[in-house]
Amino acid sequence: MSKSQSGRFLATILCAALLTACGSADKPRDAPAPTAACPACPACASCAAAGAPPPAAKAWQAARWSELPGWRDDDLTAAWPAFLQSCRALASRPQWPHWKAVCEAAKGLATPSSATIRRHFETHLQTWQLTNPEGTTSGLVTGYYEPLLRGSRTRGKPYLQPVLGVPSDLLTIDLGSALPELKNMRLRGRLEGHKVVPYFTRAEIASREKDYTDRTLLWVDDAVELFFLQVQGSGRVKLADGSTTRLAYADQNGHPYQSIGRLLVERGELSLEQASMQGIKQWVRTHPNRASELLNANPSYVFFREQPMKGNENDGPTGALGVPLTPERSIAVDPRHVPLGAPVFLSTSHPDSATPLRRLVLAQDTGGAIRGVVRADLFWGFGAQAGAQAGRMKQQGQMWLLLPPGIAPK
Repeated sequence: MSKSQSGRFLATILCAALLTACGSADKPRDAPAPTAACPACPACASCAAAGAPPPAAKAWQAARWSELPGWRDDDLTAAWPAFLQSCRALASRPQWPHWKAVCEAAKGLATPSSATIRRHFETHLQTWQLTNPEGTTSGLVTGYYEPLLRGSRTRGKPYLQPVLGVPSDLLTIDLGSALPELKNMRLRGRLEGHKVVPYFTRAEIASREKDYTDRTLLWVDDAVELFFLQVQGSGRVKLADGSTTRLAYADQNGHPYQSIGRLLVERGELSLEQASMQGIKQWVRTHPNRASELLNANPSYVFFREQPMKGNENDGPTGALGVPLTPERSIAVDPRHVPLGAPVFLSTSHPDSATPLRRLVLAQDTGGAIRGVVRADLFWGFGAQAGAQAGRMKQQGQMWLLLPPGIAPK
């Protein structure tokens, strides 16, 4: 068997395994869905290696600046700090030499106006419209935020819900080290004798609470808020002593995220319009005896690490790019199609509204369920107001990549 044949054979086997024990280093925020190019393997990035047909349309289609709706109306000064953050990260990545001239020129613009920034981009970058495999240009745009929870460093009423760090028995297998086409894909598991088996589900972790005593970072007062902290991937905790700490995503148990909102809709408990984060929380409050059953229907479980609050309280959590996220100007993307750090022009609408939302954003984060070419998750910021926006956002939108000449679609 040739190397390519053996790789394809292994990828086929892994594809089935990934459906039940698949995880990436990304944060889950919504349920993945099958795609036209990969109908039988929604959670698997190796479908092409397993023999799925290639997409019919290129993900990047050359475009003109005049095709970006609202490009000339956006206040680009609001996105400039986020762009400079991207430049910080891109400068340290030798695989992106094309960004050097763009970012060096940006350093010479001390406090540029929106018009100056627009000229900078139009001079140094070119536009590509993101296009789905079937040739369409619209996709799902959702939102996420950084919540605030109440907690304590010691267990005691009302702080009874443990926030767990990464367990010592969690194994992470990097599939890309064996097959390059599986880059960014990881299997999670644990040893059972001499076998690697899937790691425990959410329900199993909850039932084994005493086994994780040495991995408990904090205790919080609300199981539902903890669940949605895991969905968002990061958050802050106001401690009983008055101090505040930040929790950042560290790892997950490898089970795919299952949408409990979708489950409630399928059961007829909520309408599709009611199945927002706020609607789900309200359902749980009115059905407290069924809360554990509902939350455990999602087998995915996220583990955290603690990050002391530093600098400006308005700074967002650190995204996958390694820089702080900027409220309303940072997005999570699928890095298989959108390079991390790149500017993206987003054309969508405000949550539950037809009011246009057209602005320059930066691809600075990823998400376990942010899958597909035209797919974005907009970071709304910190707190209740940001949560209200993020929880209601499920819009259609279009996206344009802004890239230096020399970076072209493969």
